[in-house]
Amino acid sequence: MAAAKKSITEVGPELVDLVEQLIDIVKNLQSQRHLPESGRDNELSSLGTAFSGGMDLSLASPKVVTSNTPERKVSDILHDLEEILGKLRENFTWKEALDSQTRVEVLEAPSSSSCPLPDQSRPTPKRASRFAQWAISPTFDLRSLSCSLGVSQDCRTVTVSHDSQSYPWSHERFATCQVLCSQAFSSGHQYWEVDTQQCSHWAVGVASWGMSRDHILGRTKDSWCVEWKGTSQLSVWHMVKETVLGSDRPKVVGIWLDLEEGKLAFYSVATQEQLLYECSISASSPLHPAFWLYGLHPGNSLTIRQVKV
Repeated sequence: MAAAKKSITEVGPELVDLVEQLIDIVKNLQSQRHLPESGRDNELSSLGTAFSGGMDLSLASPKVVTSNTPERKVSDILHDLEEILGKLRENFTWKEALDSQTRVEVLEAPSSSSCPLPDQSRPTPKRASRFAQWAISPTFDLRSLSCSLGVSQDCRTVTVSHDSQSYPWSHERFATCQVLCSQAFSSGHQYWEVDTQQCSHWAVGVASWGMSRDHILGRTKDSWCVEWKGTSQLSVWHMVKETVLGSDRPKVVGIWLDLEEGKLAFYSVATQEQLLYECSISASSPLHPAFWLYGLHPGNSLTIRQVKV
């Protein structure tokens, strides 16, 4: 009784295996041209009976499994069996996919008291940054802007440009392709993120406003930075001392400035923040977000992006 109660989906693999066996046997019989007709018919008849015994073969042609077809050619039987095999494979593959989808929908269906599940066809929203409560969005200070740089209207994207700019002249301008932000910090916690994907060689970090305008970020006592050299090398710089971090380039750099603890940390930001480097800092004057773009590549840009909150 248990076997009789099997569903068509459960016996599917068995049917496919049996038809494949029949096809192999018929091909073998077909090659044995001198086999007596009665022997061939008897074997096909017994196989057909075994194949159909106790199973619903509504997908198959009844004439294939009957035993009263001695006049049929073996090639015709082989052809019909191959058609049946194709139909079985197609039908059961479809049934398995449908049953699998139904089981998933049942498992994922929310109860009346639960929240609806997100649409699986849409990308999952990125989670908020763990630094969200300290997130800032600083802006570039035009007074410090190198003559080889230009900024966007919202002052959050800086681009290498050798075209003449209409910015007011300032003796605070950097001689190299560098710029500071207007915001200065002497206490508390701050966090901001910089998109570096459009720049081949860059450095981002912090510096005091008094940093010499003919020096480079990270090469002075009052500046710290993480730098991508464009030659598969990521490093941290301070006081002309380089610490090589590796060869992986971060697409977005997160900067965590904790002036209560006197710490500075750099993160590679993707779906979450991954620590690149952390160091102790001590500054006698407020620190500004600082940026350096390699000036030989016009069009390179860095963007202070909105932190996910």
